[in-house]
Amino acid sequence: MKRVLIIGGSGGIGSACVEKFTKKNHLVVFTYHSHPSAAASLAARTGANALACDVTDPDDVKRCVENAAKLLGGTIDVLVNCAGIAQIKLFTELTDSDWKTMLNTNLSSVFHVTRAVVPYMIRQKYGKIVTVGSMWGKTGASCEVHYSAAKAGIEGFTKALAKELGPSGITVNCVEPGVIETAMNETLDAETVKELVEETPLCRIGQPKDVAEAVYFFSSDRSSFVTGQILGVDGGYAI
Repeated sequence: MKRVLIIGGSGGIGSACVEKFTKKNHLVVFTYHSHPSAAASLAARTGANALACDVTDPDDVKRCVENAAKLLGGTIDVLVNCAGIAQIKLFTELTDSDWKTMLNTNLSSVFHVTRAVVPYMIRQKYGKIVTVGSMWGKTGASCEVHYSAAKAGIEGFTKALAKELGPSGITVNCVEPGVIETAMNETLDAETVKELVEETPLCRIGQPKDVAEAVYFFSSDRSSFVTGQILGVDGGYAI
C-alpha cells in the first residue's frame, strides 16, 4: 500500500486517478479548488480524503501538503501533479492576466507542490512523482500559446528533476494526454471533435481512465527503472 497525494483530484483525469488508486487499496488524499461538491462526492464514493488547496499560493500549498502527510500517516510515497486549466484565445488577444493565470496554475503550481513534497521522499529515500502535461506541450496548439508554453515547461521540469532526484531513489515521469473526454474539452464543437478524431490514429477521443492507467504505471514499482520519461497518451496524435 502506497501513500498517494493527487493534486487536482476533482477534475476529470484527477478523479479517474483517485478511483484507480483507491480501487488498488492505496491510501489517497486529493486536492480540489473550484468544485467542492464534486470533491465531496468523490471522497464519499472512494474513501479518499479531500483537501481544499489553491495551488497558485505557495503558503496554501505548504499547509495543504503538511495536512496531507498527516492524513497519510506522516509521509508521501506518490505525488501526482494533475491540476490545470485551459483557455482558447488568439495570441494577439492574450492579456497579462491570462498569461499569469495560466503559467501560475499549470506550471508554477507543479513547482510549489513538488517542492513541498520532495523533503518527505528524500528522507525515506523513495518516491514516485508523476506530472501531467499535454501533447500540446510537444506539438503546440494554435490559439493556446500560453497553455502550450506551460505544458512544454512541465517536460523540462520533469527531465531536470529526474536527474537531480534519482540518487535519492525518487523517479519523476510525465504523462502527456491528448484530447480527453473531460469538462475541459466540453467547449469544443462537434466539427472540431470530428476533425481531432480523424487526425488520431486510434480514431477516438481518449477517456480519463486511459490517462489514469499510465499515471498508475509510473507510480508503481513496475516502473522502478524508469525516470525522466514523457509518455504520450494521445491515441497516436502527436506521432
